Amino acid sequence: MKLSHEKRIQLHEFNNLTKTLSFNMYDICYTRTKKEREAYIEYIDEQYNAERLAAILQSVSDIIGAHVLNVAKQDYVPQGASVTYLISEGPIVEVPTEHFDESPGPLPDSVVMQLDKSHITVHTYPEYHPHEGISTFRADIDVSTCGEISPLKALNFLIHSFDTDIMTIDYRVRGFTRDIDGNKLFIDHDMSSIQNYIPDEVKVQYEMIDINMSQNNLFHTKCKLKEFDLNNYLFGYTKEKLSQEEQETITQRLQTEMDEIFYGHQISQS
Repeated sequence: MKLSHEKRIQLHEFNNLTKTLSFNMYDICYTRTKKEREAYIEYIDEQYNAERLAAILQSVSDIIGAHVLNVAKQDYVPQGASVTYLISEGPIVEVPTEHFDESPGPLPDSVVMQLDKSHITVHTYPEYHPHEGISTFRADIDVSTCGEISPLKALNFLIHSFDTDIMTIDYRVRGFTRDIDGNKLFIDHDMSSIQNYIPDEVKVQYEMIDINMSQNNLFHTKCKLKEFDLNNYLFGYTKEKLSQEEQETITQRLQTEMDEIFYGHQISQS
């Protein structure tokens, strides 16, 4: 059923729907030696420490119009970090009708939307393979809101906040609210694909796969960079310092790693 703007806002009391955006990203690097692997992990821990992650989540809160109630953040030993924001409905200056449209959300801006008791979390997972020379950094961000606005409006900002080789994005709506006649509404906005919230200039860079179960309000999109430049995956040096055979071997290992993460299963080596 296509809901009109008028029907969306004429609810019985407040909106009880819980909408969750899960944004999972990977950065992949080839590190030849133990020293390089340790340096890569140290670099990632410095670039994405709890302080910087908290700043990213603060911008997400601003985009969706949230009031921050509490912040918990932690850097871990030997690596990784976590930040959790407990948020509530922020002040509503204006609620533009176009926020119902399927379109990319803004970068940090003066956007204020309706929100209720919710949370935003991020956890990082830097790691490396001790033998294959592959190091990876994964960050998991969850934006969970109860209220009128979809957390998908924060997706554009999150994509631009991380150096991302592979993205896995999930959006799901749980619970129900009621219109003024008492009829249950299990989603309060039209939705066909997460891709509609990703800017065109970003989409052209990625190979994408959609798995959508719209009847269950479940949406899933996977993205992998199309272009491959080996220099972008070497830490502290360029491919010119490698022999042609080394370049081909490292390229094959990196592309296999990316394919396994993208498709979600081990790829046998011939």
